Amino acid sequence: MQIQLICVGQKMPDWVTQGYQDYAKRLPASCSLQLVEIPLLKRGKNADIARFQREEGEKTLQAIAPQAHVVALDERGQAWNTLQLSEQLAQWMQTARTVALLVGSPEGLAPACLERAQQRWSLSALTLPHPLVRIVVAEQIYRAWSVLQNHPYHRA
Repeated sequence: MQIQLICVGQKMPDWVTQGYQDYAKRLPASCSLQLVEIPLLKRGKNADIARFQREEGEKTLQAIAPQAHVVALDERGQAWNTLQLSEQLAQWMQTARTVALLVGSPEGLAPACLERAQQRWSLSALTLPHPLVRIVVAEQIYRAWSVLQNHPYHRA
């Protein structure tokens, strides 16, 4: 199974890239994590945010692999603890060849992306900076996989 982490935004600081890659490379080929970056349109003082969000959403939808199971990261989504996420991962591994995890712009995901999603996942009740979300998702996917493998990384 392949997991696409499709994020609006690019040109992250080195610490973000290193943090993300550290966890992504720990996953085996049978549960690989691939980062897909969608360019964030330049916001200015008089920017048409609704149009930008719509255009970024269209590019996000185009990046989703055919037949992928789509999960929108959304503050109104379902909050999963580690064991619940590992159960989700196990289910995805049994039923989907590809899972696409969608992360929107600072304004959130476009409505079309939310409509396309079969599930919504809330990482936290806290507001997280978008660069940090990449690292948190990668670490949590690795942790969920380690639970399924009875790997000692996760200690409950």
